[in-house]
Amino acid sequence: MKLGFVGLGKMGGSMVHRIRRDSDHQVVAFDFSADAVKAAEGHGASGASGLEDLVSKLDAPRAIWIMVPAGDPTQQTVDALSDLLAEGDTIIDGGNSKWVDDKIRAEKLSAKGIDYVDVGTSGGVWGIDVGYCMMVGGPDEAVERISPILDVLAPKPTQEHGPGWAHMGPSGAGHYVKMVHNGVEYGLMQAYAEGFDLFDKSEFELDNAKIAHLWMQGSVVRSWLCELAAIAFEQEGNDLEGLTAHTADSGEGRWTIEDAMDKDVPTPVITASLYARFYTRGNGDFTGRVLSALRNQFGGHTMQTRAEEAESG
Repeated sequence: MKLGFVGLGKMGGSMVHRIRRDSDHQVVAFDFSADAVKAAEGHGASGASGLEDLVSKLDAPRAIWIMVPAGDPTQQTVDALSDLLAEGDTIIDGGNSKWVDDKIRAEKLSAKGIDYVDVGTSGGVWGIDVGYCMMVGGPDEAVERISPILDVLAPKPTQEHGPGWAHMGPSGAGHYVKMVHNGVEYGLMQAYAEGFDLFDKSEFELDNAKIAHLWMQGSVVRSWLCELAAIAFEQEGNDLEGLTAHTADSGEGRWTIEDAMDKDVPTPVITASLYARFYTRGNGDFTGRVLSALRNQFGGHTMQTRAEEAESG
């Protein structure tokens, strides 16, 4: 089939590369970066100068995959495409949109006869080689129509786990499952980080990369994240000295917690892991100063002043 593709960043560009490398499907690609379009053309895609040009190069019924940042960039792209597409066409959002936004978009597009499919995509920069785990939401017919593309992008099916993508339900269901997936990811990452922090403070001279590799050999905590921890320690050093603690979040953890609160589902691990990221950005500094001041007030306990910190530093 012929697919339109909008957004050729780290994941989008790699996805276009995988489609062209591993199948006969054609891709018409667009990005605001001319260099990104040129790179896609180098992998066998046809470049487009804009959304209108991209749509004109596709045959009906058209299918266009969007891989741009969630929020306004995605909404603006969907809005622009909705004015260019016709009944029977399909818009696919493979980014990290909030599932409630998907439901609204699907309803509006349905009035024009345009199908909307949301694809929660996991795999990161490694997906080009191992495939992308995809959690799909949308109308049955639309999902079936784009399934040849999903088959190429996903990991090869295994007897144990089946295909590397699955249809979760109506529009919004795909990104909802991906949202919770990312919340779980926050908790797993935090647990590994805390464990290796303890190793760093241990009386023993422990090799973190060696431990992470060992845990991949039959341990109950083996995982891809553990494997990536081993790679990180090998690349950045056992103490990660060249890195700062600053850790961002892209929103899915917050959305998971919000939804859990609405449903009275306790999520202490996911919530604590998000708050831990806030601390890495220095957002707990004032909290700490209040704690220190209160401890001094009620018990006369020693406080460290800025001057004392500078002298000891």
